[in-house]
Amino acid sequence: MKRAACRRQCHVRKKVFGTPDRPRLSVFRSNRHIYAQVIDDTAGATLASASTKSKSLPNKLPNAGNKKAAEIVGEAIAKQALGVGIKCVCFDRNRYRFHGRVKALAEAARKAGLVF
Repeated sequence: MKRAACRRQCHVRKKVFGTPDRPRLSVFRSNRHIYAQVIDDTAGATLASASTKSKSLPNKLPNAGNKKAAEIVGEAIAKQALGVGIKCVCFDRNRYRFHGRVKALAEAARKAGLVF
């Protein structure tokens, strides 16, 4: 990881911490895929996860590296989190700007019922 990206990630992670009441919704983005996890940092446990590589999503995704795919992953992570009983999360954009695919995922998760 390059130095500037590492600095941005550390800067964001200092402020964002997931608790059992309000876990962290973490986003990882690569050129081909996008991943989202709901994490309880006190226990170090992943409570829900979704990605464009999930077995349940490939039928809907002809191209996994675009905004439409990010919206589908956002809806999927919200459904999983709500199914586990999580309604409120804190959004961890990692080292990425809140723009493009990251923003599309966040807005889709909000529309599906997550609060952050």
